[in-house]
Amino acid sequence: MKRLALATLVFFTATALAPATAAAQPVPAATPLSIPVTGSGGGAVFTGTFQLQRFATDQGQLVARGLLTGVVTTLTGTTTSVARTLTIPAAVVNPTCDILHLDLGPLNLDVLGLQINLNQIILDITAQAGAGNLLGNLLCAVTNLLNSPGRLATLLNSILALIS
Repeated sequence: MKRLALATLVFFTATALAPATAAAQPVPAATPLSIPVTGSGGGAVFTGTFQLQRFATDQGQLVARGLLTGVVTTLTGTTTSVARTLTIPAAVVNPTCDILHLDLGPLNLDVLGLQINLNQIILDITAQAGAGNLLGNLLCAVTNLLNSPGRLATLLNSILALIS
């Protein structure tokens, strides 16, 4: 038994004192999110991609910054390459807003000898925004009054870094 204890002690001591051979793996650089873009006008067709690089605020408004690359093809077949850095307005569209979530556990009431037992009550109130939804639009606007585009841009950049 003493030999087993001594062998175990030697094993764990040797393992603890052995040099570590594991090396940290390099973190790959984030790649921009590519969004396909197509369009036509004036007899020409554009096909390309918008590489979203980051979100920012410009004069208090949320914007997306990135690189637009692609090819414009005219009716005669002439092609022109396009590569431009763009800043475009961005918006977060959320057609619903959580207004209230009320979760009441079991209630036991005694009202002048009348006993009332309620198991559980859950009340969820959600506002639906959109055309013709006056109260929903109003309540969603009120719940979003304190939202800052600066904080939103930071959050979106964090999400973009995770998915890239």
